[in-house]
Amino acid sequence: MNATSAAVATAVTFVWLGMVLAISFLEAPLKFRAPGVTVPIGLGIGRIVFRALNRVEAVLAIAAITAVATGGPPASVVAPTAVAVLLLAVQLLVIRPGLNRRSDRVLAGETLPRSRAHHFYVATELVKVFALLALGIDLLTT
Repeated sequence: MNATSAAVATAVTFVWLGMVLAISFLEAPLKFRAPGVTVPIGLGIGRIVFRALNRVEAVLAIAAITAVATGGPPASVVAPTAVAVLLLAVQLLVIRPGLNRRSDRVLAGETLPRSRAHHFYVATELVKVFALLALGIDLLTT
């Protein structure tokens, strides 16, 4: 892989990884522990934060794809790139719409049981973290 593409892809990958770790695994669970934060308030904040995160992730995914595609990458770089981008697409196109409909109902005052879709989102987020970590390591060692 050429040096410029590898450097850009590495930077993009680790920024993306850091954002996912900070928001999904630090901010999201902690906000519900803050005094006075109710479920509706937490959901409202979460929707805004995750909408912003997902938009930035989409930009980073495009940048990663572009850097990897133009760099003459080995398969060890292409595979985790594809996995991370595919998982983001599943989150945005399959899981998030259901979560948004559910949070609309909660914000409208309905009391609902915990959602399994949330567990799928967390699972895809965890696999995406490992894909991004593998990608970053592969980029540093190629």
